[in-house]
Amino acid sequence: MSPFRSILLLAILPIVTATAEEPAFDAVVAPLFRENCVQCHGQDGKVKGKINLLELATADDLTADPELIQDIIFALEDGEMPPEDEPQPSAHQKKLLLAELEKLLRTAAEAKKAIPTTPIRRMNRFQYSNAVEDLFELNVRVFTLPEKLLRAHGYFDPASEKMPKQLKAGSRPLGKSQLIEERLADVAPFPQDLRAEHGYDNQGDHLSLSPLLMESFLQLSRSVVESPDFTRDTCRIWDEFFAKPEGEISQERVRERLRPFLTRAFRKPADDELLDRYSGLAMARIASGTPFTEAMKAVASAAIASPKFLYLYDGAAPTDAIEPLDDFELASRLSFFLWGSIPDKKLLDLAAEEKLSEPDILAAEVDRMLRDGRVKRFCDSFPGQWLQLDRIVSSVPDPEMHPEFYFAKYRASMHMMLEPLLLFETVLIENRPILDLIDPDFSYRSGLLKSWYRNGTKGKQVAATTIPFERVALTDRREGGVITNAAVMTMTSNATRSQPITRGAWLLSVIFNDPPDPPPADVPPLPEEPTAADENLTLRERLDDHRERADCRGCHEQIDPLGFALENYGPTGLWRDEYENGRKVDAAGMLFRRHSFSNPIEFKDAILAEKERFARAFAGHLLSFALGRGATANDSAALDAITANTAADGYRMKRLLKEIVTSEPFLYKSNPVPENR
Repeated sequence: MSPFRSILLLAILPIVTATAEEPAFDAVVAPLFRENCVQCHGQDGKVKGKINLLELATADDLTADPELIQDIIFALEDGEMPPEDEPQPSAHQKKLLLAELEKLLRTAAEAKKAIPTTPIRRMNRFQYSNAVEDLFELNVRVFTLPEKLLRAHGYFDPASEKMPKQLKAGSRPLGKSQLIEERLADVAPFPQDLRAEHGYDNQGDHLSLSPLLMESFLQLSRSVVESPDFTRDTCRIWDEFFAKPEGEISQERVRERLRPFLTRAFRKPADDELLDRYSGLAMARIASGTPFTEAMKAVASAAIASPKFLYLYDGAAPTDAIEPLDDFELASRLSFFLWGSIPDKKLLDLAAEEKLSEPDILAAEVDRMLRDGRVKRFCDSFPGQWLQLDRIVSSVPDPEMHPEFYFAKYRASMHMMLEPLLLFETVLIENRPILDLIDPDFSYRSGLLKSWYRNGTKGKQVAATTIPFERVALTDRREGGVITNAAVMTMTSNATRSQPITRGAWLLSVIFNDPPDPPPADVPPLPEEPTAADENLTLRERLDDHRERADCRGCHEQIDPLGFALENYGPTGLWRDEYENGRKVDAAGMLFRRHSFSNPIEFKDAILAEKERFARAFAGHLLSFALGRGATANDSAALDAITANTAADGYRMKRLLKEIVTSEPFLYKSNPVPENR
């Protein structure tokens, strides 16, 4: 939390109701700024946090910064401010203040009358592989994707709307055997795209296209069509596109083949100029003696290296007003959200008929896509990144302290990682409430995990190629869900101890979508081994030094109660009541200063008591993933509506996804032509 956010909240919390004739800002907010805040934010040249409150002379000045208003609202709702040792507002004062700030936020959003621009971005590696596979209708993989954390071995069937009781799954970190699958030989992928901080690997500001990467795409496009495995047997459009036709070869016949291919590749109808350019390339190759099939491979290669294929973008608008996406833009946005790939023929046909944007048809298409096997790509990309599970791959508990964590050349974490991912897939396929992500009555466990949770032993070892998992009923609420599972507990610990601060920051970022500010650079880390004077202290007591600093206290008051709520889980996720020094673990705390808890079960109850807050945060994650950008204050009204409509249907996962797709930020754009063009 920024210093300005803290000071501002202290300034405005004592607010009293302004009269109907006297605007609240002029009557209360501005005077309180002058009395309580300008000493650090404007007076005598002091401008902490780069905020000068003396410049906020009117309500319009405040509404010009909707992100600031939203920060204040969140801090109030979450009980972050004022600090515990400062005077607290009455419930009535807080209610009045929130109502006024909500009004100011709506005013700010209406004044801007804009939806944040979804940035132009290239496909990431995952999307490129899927798009090429779909374009050529390949029955093999283009290249292997190690970032797919959960590999399904035949169980994933969304049309059934039921996950099996028993299944087999795998993961790349289990060994190279997990990469053994039918794929195009001699095709090497470009480097994996980095995940944005508190975001995803499809975010526009992280997906540029350098000249070096452009050259890689050119080479990659040639290697795809020149692979010895790129044949009639693997490519289902071979006969209609690559095979030499009977009779005379004319440019018109080539155009006929290119029209549906380029429409699919570029996600909108191919016009005559485009068809002339690509068919001319084919005819020039053929005229020079190149066989027809090879000429068409050259054309196909050029298409999948074209910016029209590689880039995802909305068309520019003639004005800066909010405008609906055209149906082809909507088809592309929808398919890359749920399938991580280009639209299929049905989506494009509906777009051509200008029917896709009709509410009933759009809803039906979302249902169809969620029953299609390609939704596995959504499950392969969103949940692992949302939960930040890639961090467990590098988790290495101390072998001497935790020898049971290691077996053969593998680690128990590889089994742990699949548990929350299988839970997510179940919630999606069975259309269960998203609250099951927090506190389900079931889980999927391998034999190792059953033994692990029962007594901390490895149990029977299995081959690393596939792992049998079984759906089990949970009778102990200390287990299960995306919070209290061994994977998250392990990856938020270091080699020797649990890390409450890391766990608290993870909960704020993932569960409540409110990542804390980075710590000051001069804060020393907690020593891994306690000193002689500290060896009889609990971890909570050892961390008290961090809370003594004024610039650290605000964030720790926000983070620490969440992290210590999970302190009963050791560095490898096993339950403990005491530390090694015999001191009892203290997991007590308070969520948002409204819900006290003394153990992880009561902590889950506290989160469920704030289910609307969790649902809104989760919706924010989904919206960011769907649009390739972070959610902003201008999305606030839409997220409120998404949450309310999802709540009305019991917080079910498919309803939430449908609400995302039918929201204003998803259906509309604000993308004016730059003035210098």
